[in-house]
Amino acid sequence: MNIDTLVIGAGQAGLATSYWLTRAGIEHLVVDRRDRLGGSWPDRWDSFHLVAPNFTILLPGKPYRGQAPDAFMPRDDIARYVADYAGDIAAPVRLNTAVRRLGAANGHLEAHTDGGTIEARNVVLATGPYPRPKIPAHRLAKHIHRLHTQDYRRPEDLPDGGVLVVGTGQSGGQLAEELHLAGRDVHVAVSVCPKAPRRYRGRDIVWWLLQTFLNGAEVGVPFPTVADLPTPAARFACDPLISGTGGGHDIDLRGLARAGVKLYGHLDEAHGTTVRFSADLDERLTQVDTGFDQELKPLFDAYIAAAKIDAPPDDRPPPDSWTPPTRTELDLDEEGITTVLWATGYQLDFGWLDLPVLDEWGYPRHQRGVTGHPGLYAIGLRWLHSEPSSVLAGVGADAEHVVRHIVDIRRT
Repeated sequence: MNIDTLVIGAGQAGLATSYWLTRAGIEHLVVDRRDRLGGSWPDRWDSFHLVAPNFTILLPGKPYRGQAPDAFMPRDDIARYVADYAGDIAAPVRLNTAVRRLGAANGHLEAHTDGGTIEARNVVLATGPYPRPKIPAHRLAKHIHRLHTQDYRRPEDLPDGGVLVVGTGQSGGQLAEELHLAGRDVHVAVSVCPKAPRRYRGRDIVWWLLQTFLNGAEVGVPFPTVADLPTPAARFACDPLISGTGGGHDIDLRGLARAGVKLYGHLDEAHGTTVRFSADLDERLTQVDTGFDQELKPLFDAYIAAAKIDAPPDDRPPPDSWTPPTRTELDLDEEGITTVLWATGYQLDFGWLDLPVLDEWGYPRHQRGVTGHPGLYAIGLRWLHSEPSSVLAGVGADAEHVVRHIVDIRRT
């Protein structure tokens, strides 16, 4: 089969690209390994809600127009929204089509799939930022139940007993809270992902993020791009500790500890039933608590001042400096811990890409989605251009940029 442009991935990034390709009159095909539309949203746990309010759903051609812009859409509704989007824009999608290898031959790109080879002038990589769970290589005893957050659905699926949650990114923080509320004995190995207030100066913090992203440059407060990051590793930094469940709220690790959740440092070693943690819980909690004030607060305050917005003052309560008692070693059996839940994030997986375009992090080398290999593009990755590049609010702008480049190349 021969096609002008092949889009690999039918999630929000691939469909946004399809929207702009259709608008440009470019023949294309969108393929996806899954057997249904909806992207990776069905992989989330049962109680999952969007962490950002519904007003951030800005898919090109279908921004959110519902009756609850400030609410947080639940998992199945998000998947349905993305699936419906494919129909609304008449995206030419072929499901059950996994690309096993992508290479180049005779001046075109070749995607080798289970159903045959697809030759294309252009290929857009839109497989998402979370293709493969990252699981540490620890040797836990066989009787200890272990799973990644991608495979977690609900508390009652886990064996009776305590749970050790490893990691406190958004998923780890939310699931530690959920398991605690379900009556489980919860132990948490703490990451350094920043705590953030759900609301700041009268607005949801994502409202400030979106306004700065959309309008900051007009008032002299440009939203940071990937060029502003201190190192390439910062592209993979974790997101603030907030949740969309229960109408939206922030997650306070010290507050969870006061309620009975046991906190520890980084999980350094796990062998058999013995787990060991770093002895720096206090330093970690301090880093968690100060992240927002160091990174986002200055940006928001600068935007509020430059845009002359009459926002109320910062009315957050004073910081909590209490550090809960902790230990550096546990025996899982002695503590009654039967499950280890890896909330350790994801890693990119472009092992099927047979082209020399990846950097040392396995991330395509590119300029806002335009790679160094002619005809090869990427979309929907974390910090492809800016922080919203992989989410519903920002993927459309990057997709438009990529399609504009395809159009320009055709003209020249």
